[in-house]
Amino acid sequence: MAYLNKVMLMGNVGKDPEVRYSQAGGRKNVSFSLATSKRYRDANGEQKELTTWHNIVGWGKIADIVEQLGIRKGMCLYVEGSLNNRSWNDQNGQKRYVTEVLMDTFQLLTPRNSQPQQQQAPAQSDAQAYGSPSYDDDDGLPF
Repeated sequence: MAYLNKVMLMGNVGKDPEVRYSQAGGRKNVSFSLATSKRYRDANGEQKELTTWHNIVGWGKIADIVEQLGIRKGMCLYVEGSLNNRSWNDQNGQKRYVTEVLMDTFQLLTPRNSQPQQQQAPAQSDAQAYGSPSYDDDDGLPF
């Protein structure tokens, strides 16, 4: 039987990425939150927006690229990766759980020289792809 664990997200970076090194082996990683939003109409016909926050983690070379590009809060990104669930015991012995997206590749949708805005639409100019897939669409979007 074949298995698939694939996540594709497009949203705004919610906090500046944090670069760390693992305690075991000193491997570089980067983590940040990504907000995705969905608009819908409620039972009264009013337009609502639901925002979901995702924990994104990148390791090794992808962490280097995020750092080199100066990715920061408010920038729009397309992220591909896989879901990962992990748990640990906190200082009080409480079991804690987190779900993360382990980033395999990403595409910067906000031009690097522009100031990010919270409600900015995805950029349609010289967006660059990083990681394995290469996107050649006219509008720079991966779909």
